[in-house]
Amino acid sequence: MRQRVHAILEGLADDRLARAINLGLLLLILANVTAVVAETVPMIGKRHAAAFAAFEQFSVLVFVLEYLARLWACTADPALTHPIGGRLRQALRPLTLIDLLAILPALLPGGVDLRTLRALRLLRVLRLFKLTRHSSALQTFLQVLRSKAPELASILFVLLLLLVMTSSLMYFLEHEANPKFDSIPTAMWWGIVTFTTVGYGDLTPETIGGRLVGGCVAVLGIGMFAIPAGLLGAAFTAELERRRQPPKPPSNPTAGSSPAAHS
Repeated sequence: MRQRVHAILEGLADDRLARAINLGLLLLILANVTAVVAETVPMIGKRHAAAFAAFEQFSVLVFVLEYLARLWACTADPALTHPIGGRLRQALRPLTLIDLLAILPALLPGGVDLRTLRALRLLRVLRLFKLTRHSSALQTFLQVLRSKAPELASILFVLLLLLVMTSSLMYFLEHEANPKFDSIPTAMWWGIVTFTTVGYGDLTPETIGGRLVGGCVAVLGIGMFAIPAGLLGAAFTAELERRRQPPKPPSNPTAGSSPAAHS
């Protein structure tokens, strides 16, 4: 029974019951997300407050039972066979911590904002990705990020360096003529918006020097953000090509030996 529950909850089983249970959990999560959206509408939230509260209690009950079932059945995993240590390791896994965050606020005395509670449950959808055909795409994405982590970290460092330098320069050019640039952190917000070419318009330079710097930052931002895009695009292409290649047959060390060697 423990192995059966573990296989169902971890997506290792592919029978009708396992698909029905995981589909039901997915629909319940999506229903919670829909509820948090609908509850923000004043007319709906006030009129159906009792229904939202009852649905919240039902959802918490189901998620508590799921959380306890995962901890009970996790020892069926060969890596978590210890009755205490295995369950502790399971409880400290990121997705299990998300489960706990989704149910713990409702169990604490005094309660918590129900909208925050349901918003946390949205992260539980990540666990169900492995039950869909998109799991291979997600694994590819994570593999690309891991393989290109040093390059991405270097690009991020250069971006932060440029952000600090240009924001400091913009502060010294603008703070006297433009009171909105009252500090370097405020100028850094302008720098982020300009680097990403979003341009909200809440902070705009007024001096000639500030406008020159702003134009350079905008052009520089286009080039800087094109670098990681190209890097990740090439890495995705290489990873997909690697996955499409058929596996190499195992080498036979005795293939080239003489008949005398087998006698």
